[in-house]
Amino acid sequence: MAGLRAPNGRLVTRFAPSPTGPLHLGHAYSAWVAHDLARANGGRFLLRIEDIDRTRSSPAWESAIYEYLAWLGIHWDAPPMRQSDRLDAYVDALRWLWREGLLYACSCTRRDIAAAASAPQEGAEPARGPDGIVYPGTCRILPRTPDAPLPENTALRLDMRAALDRLGLSTIRFDETDQGYIQTRTRPAEDLIDQVGDVVLSRRDFPGSYHLSVVLDDGAQGVTHVVRGADLRDSTWIHRVLQDLFGLPAPVYLHHRLIRDPEGRRLAKRDDARAIAAYRDEGLSPGDLRSLVGLSQD
Repeated sequence: MAGLRAPNGRLVTRFAPSPTGPLHLGHAYSAWVAHDLARANGGRFLLRIEDIDRTRSSPAWESAIYEYLAWLGIHWDAPPMRQSDRLDAYVDALRWLWREGLLYACSCTRRDIAAAASAPQEGAEPARGPDGIVYPGTCRILPRTPDAPLPENTALRLDMRAALDRLGLSTIRFDETDQGYIQTRTRPAEDLIDQVGDVVLSRRDFPGSYHLSVVLDDGAQGVTHVVRGADLRDSTWIHRVLQDLFGLPAPVYLHHRLIRDPEGRRLAKRDDARAIAAYRDEGLSPGDLRSLVGLSQD
């Protein structure tokens, strides 16, 4: 199919669940789409365990991921990567960004952000981006000391304007595949300043964030085609900026539809009735589940 050839060789996809609860039908769909894409194109399918949520992740849920993926007929081509084993890589990346003047420390709470974002226009809805309310830049004006050690126990934000200035980009773009055909999505870089803002790259309780870790991990695993839900499409603009900053290759993206409940709500881990374990206990087969989500049983 046109648009599926890997940019520099063999196609590589991945599935990256979090061990914080039971896998549900939406997880199965995403894993199958990535697995099928790799197998249909002679590529590799990889597994990554995104266990950066220390308070909710558990070995039991991680073991369940392996068990139920195997039951679904999904097999990975290398030992799973675990984010908890990659803290040094995240810290090294943060230190580089800090030294380059592209990060700043932020002590704002969610309540602080909501209040500051709505203050200029009372009653007006603040702008919202991929991470919620666009950060108004409260801490951006504080003095920075790039020569000092990386701050600890505080959130660190990417200075989006400084990052775009460094890259000299007027347009952000990424390639997206849909039914085997490639489309190039473009967006004025200036949009990211007002509509995305200075996103968190390191949390107070963990040296990293989803945006930082997913970019570094995809790069480390050599992922050529990122398969994930359509709800993450807007985050892709952030990830393209980070890939360019770190000199990483840009993968092709496949943002698939979301599997929803009868009321139209996106499935969540709390929705145990649609957990894969529940379907298996009811006697359904993996082929039955593929049919439920509109995939062939091949």
